[in-house]
Amino acid sequence: MAGPNTAERGERQKLESGPPRPPRLGRLRRLRTLIILLIAVVLAGAATVWVLYGSQWLRVERVSASGMRVLTAEQVREAADVPVGSPLISVDTDAIGERLRRKLPRIDSVDVVRSWPHGIGLKVTERTPVLIVEKGAKFIEVDAKGVRFATVSDAPKGVPALELTVSRSARLRRFGTDRLVREAVRVAGDIPAAVARDTRTLKVRSYDSISLELKDGRTVAWGSGEKGRAKARTLTALMKAAPGARHFDVSAPTAPASSGS
Repeated sequence: MAGPNTAERGERQKLESGPPRPPRLGRLRRLRTLIILLIAVVLAGAATVWVLYGSQWLRVERVSASGMRVLTAEQVREAADVPVGSPLISVDTDAIGERLRRKLPRIDSVDVVRSWPHGIGLKVTERTPVLIVEKGAKFIEVDAKGVRFATVSDAPKGVPALELTVSRSARLRRFGTDRLVREAVRVAGDIPAAVARDTRTLKVRSYDSISLELKDGRTVAWGSGEKGRAKARTLTALMKAAPGARHFDVSAPTAPASSGS
């Protein structure tokens, strides 16, 4: 007996597979899946916003401060004025940093960080004095940027005094006191370490007339703040070559001089 022909087999397959599905039904299913996904995303976002802003789980409860040498943690926390109790995510860390630098000029930089889930950390870097300026019975501290950042009753140990003896000349009007202070700071940063430890006073008479007075009475004519490294090397060599000299001149580092008086 002959088997079914091709046409019969095609009819049988159609009957077994059932009627064709309408294209619209597939689109509806995809749309339903998409709507479910969108609802899930919205709900997850709303839950996240509530946890960050509305719940009690992620709020500021403590403020810590570190890195201070002169300032106290209490001073830093008080100046920071962190809104304790506020959502941690809403704390404006940039504003806190600006407020600290404005209220406490001794602070050179500060890193304000969130410490999840309940803390704010204040990592402080204080300015370091490289010169002091006497003002009556007190002392003004000057840092390596020429910033006069604090007035203290006791002079910090090992920091030279800055003495400005500048006349009201055209040169002063040209450079200005602030520029001369920056030049003095520049010189202070270039002085050899061994000499810096013995430097008592850094005198500025003009832009290109800066000198050092050491603790034992020796003096160094430095000149301007230019070629500072070359002057430092020359001064070190000159002091070794003439240990008994009382005066050294490195204002022209290629033609230094020393004398016994």
